[in-house]
Amino acid sequence: MTESEENSGTEGHDRQFVVALSRGLDVLRCFRANDAMLGNQEIASRTGLPKPTVSRLTYTLTRLGYLTYIERYAKYQLGTAVLSLGYTALASMDIRHVARPLMQELADYSDVAVSLGSGDQTSMIYIESCRGKGALTIRLSVGSRIPVATTAMGRAYLAALPEGERNAILDQVRKRHPDDWPRIKLGLERALREYAQRGFTMSVGDWQSDVHAVGVALTNPATGAVMALNCGGAAFLLPRERLEDDLGPRLVAVARKIEAALGRR
Repeated sequence: MTESEENSGTEGHDRQFVVALSRGLDVLRCFRANDAMLGNQEIASRTGLPKPTVSRLTYTLTRLGYLTYIERYAKYQLGTAVLSLGYTALASMDIRHVARPLMQELADYSDVAVSLGSGDQTSMIYIESCRGKGALTIRLSVGSRIPVATTAMGRAYLAALPEGERNAILDQVRKRHPDDWPRIKLGLERALREYAQRGFTMSVGDWQSDVHAVGVALTNPATGAVMALNCGGAAFLLPRERLEDDLGPRLVAVARKIEAALGRR
């Protein structure tokens, strides 16, 4: 399922929805951290948009500085205007400054990575990440995307959302991954039960077979925004018992401390 197909329902029912703007943002969203460059054909394939439409969008985005055209390869890179927007967004997030020392303390204790993420359709985007001193921490950083439905962070985020919002996201996941949906749904149902009982979720090889993690949601009292934390790393460092008995409760405590600190600001 493409980005544009995910947005098609909104386009058809909301008169305030600007289709051209949505499609331009779909073009920017289809770039990933491991994409050095993308051509119009690749962008068309990822977004589901006709190639002539993509050509007009990439031309406009290039004129505005959001894309850079590499003539030698006839492909595009994200431009500095995108970097400026991203930096401004990150710099304005008080939660990062409040959360980082608490996250780093847990990362040092656990010797793995502790990260904070925000939801974006069927993904979670890292907005802060702290690593332990061990050499085997997960190599994900600010701006990295992970799936919402199979990771501990994403499952915690889903557990904390209102039911309507959660179901809308899961409908996108189901349409995008029809063959894997029964397995994904089973893991999600288990994670939601865990969250209700313990206040945290786990992903024990569900996303990547060699990665284990625990996740906890938190809410920014000032904005009402739901985000999520995770603590994760190599599976052999994080057996289920350590997640359940030690790191899960510790991550819950970190989340509550962050919420309390934000509430005092």
